[in-house]
Amino acid sequence: MDTSKQAPRDLFERIRTHRLTATFALLATLSVGILAGSLITRGVSGKEQTVDSSDARPLTVPNPVNLSNDFSKIAKQVGPAVVNINTITLPKESATRRSPRRGQASPNGGDNNNPDDQAPGDMQDFLNRFFGGQGGMGGGGDDGSDSSSEHEALGSGFIVDSRGYIVTNNHVVDKADKIYVKLSTDGDNPTDHGRPAHVVGVDAETDIAVIKIDAPPGLPTVKLGNSDGAQVGDWVLAIGSPFSLTETVTAGIVSAKNRPIDEPGPDGRVNQFQRFIQTDAAINPGNSGGPLIDMAGQVIGMNTAIYTQSMGSQGVGFAMPSNVIVDVYNQLIGPEHKVVRGSIGISFQGNVSAAVSREYGFANGGVLVNSVTPGKGAAKAGIQFGDVIVSIDGKPIKDGDQLVADISARKVGSTVQLGYLRDGKQHTASVLIGDRSQLGEDASNAGGDNAAPAQSDAGEGKLGIKVDAVPASVASKLGIKGGVIVTSVRPGSFADEIGLERGFVITEINKRPVADDASYRTVVSGLKSGDDVAFAVRTPNGGASGPSLFGGTLP
Repeated sequence: MDTSKQAPRDLFERIRTHRLTATFALLATLSVGILAGSLITRGVSGKEQTVDSSDARPLTVPNPVNLSNDFSKIAKQVGPAVVNINTITLPKESATRRSPRRGQASPNGGDNNNPDDQAPGDMQDFLNRFFGGQGGMGGGGDDGSDSSSEHEALGSGFIVDSRGYIVTNNHVVDKADKIYVKLSTDGDNPTDHGRPAHVVGVDAETDIAVIKIDAPPGLPTVKLGNSDGAQVGDWVLAIGSPFSLTETVTAGIVSAKNRPIDEPGPDGRVNQFQRFIQTDAAINPGNSGGPLIDMAGQVIGMNTAIYTQSMGSQGVGFAMPSNVIVDVYNQLIGPEHKVVRGSIGISFQGNVSAAVSREYGFANGGVLVNSVTPGKGAAKAGIQFGDVIVSIDGKPIKDGDQLVADISARKVGSTVQLGYLRDGKQHTASVLIGDRSQLGEDASNAGGDNAAPAQSDAGEGKLGIKVDAVPASVASKLGIKGGVIVTSVRPGSFADEIGLERGFVITEINKRPVADDASYRTVVSGLKSGDDVAFAVRTPNGGASGPSLFGGTLP
């Protein structure tokens, strides 16, 4: 054998054997490490049989601690008097869309409006006011549901008399065929609607209703407070049944007071009897009719509406003040079961420009009369369009809200001394108070007629409008004998800025009558830059209720 070749071969075998041995040793080491790691890891996760927990101390539930939170005390105090209201609207043979259940103001913010003749304001797309039902609206058909099928809706209420008298929203029970009430002690059985209830009386203008159940005497009741004492920033609680979740309590603060929620249109249209407490306490569908409670445990409002784009709470809710509730309740439980409000038979514009107030001489306060109902108190006393009411029985009147609040609270058949301005001179008149519910007049719709195209006129350059003669059919519907109709408005012009629109009929400019095109041109030709200009205008939807006023200062 050649030993010179055998030596290298032996050396190679030894090296390969060494490497294999080292590799196996490394794998064994890794395996031991992995197993050890697994044991260590499992030891960390723990096995009861291997861990001594004899030194562990059991947890205990501590005794209740009073955290000085009045919220819980108030919830316990008031909660039992808050009820769940379920309503059922039966199928109707002929489905007709109902009128708005909230009264809207007259076309000029007057005191003789008829709620049934009004349309919702511009905020209706965002303000879901009637949120008694699970879907958002209360009552059949009005929420887009099929009026050919039975419809159930949900709301809340609170007991004010231990004999079973309950206050809630009118829109919760409006048009319902069956009304049921569940007390806090009646349980949560979804198949049990509750105790039958019947309506004692309703007031659509304030959206307040009184219902009654037959129940054992001694029912728990809420304590009503004085809403005038509530201040912006005060803590409040809302209790109700949102989404069928009974006895739900939410907290927030008073965000604002005396808040109207119907955005006035160009003619100042708002509901005069709905001025709310605004709160950021969460209010949701089903809360409607429940109480808003102050930190004294007193009800200072009834949750009525929310401003929302999602049908859920967005921190802007509205509650009818308790002082209004008390006044309405006391009338609804009376023999006639209705609210009687005084009226003098006028309408007025709630919001006017500074130019209009200067032109008509009431920049320091007062109410400008837009129209007078023939044969009623103000008309018989000689009050006319353009008069400015400045006092009642010698007491100064700041605005229309104050006028309505005073007159509506007076007894029908009594008289009142009105102080008013006419052409800058002071006058007084004794005016008979009438029943507001008997003064409403149906407004005619003046639309549907297209005026002929107008030629260039004197107001095109200064005002930015073109006018023409008023078509006979429009004049008849509006109850007027003269004026000019606006046929076009130039975008960005003076007329556009102050709110004049195509179809408006101008009857006066700066208190000077506009009977026809000639008189219109005469008045306009005398206007110059810097002049205050006030237009008396009949709007297409204003009917025969009187003119609206638009104005500004000519640039």
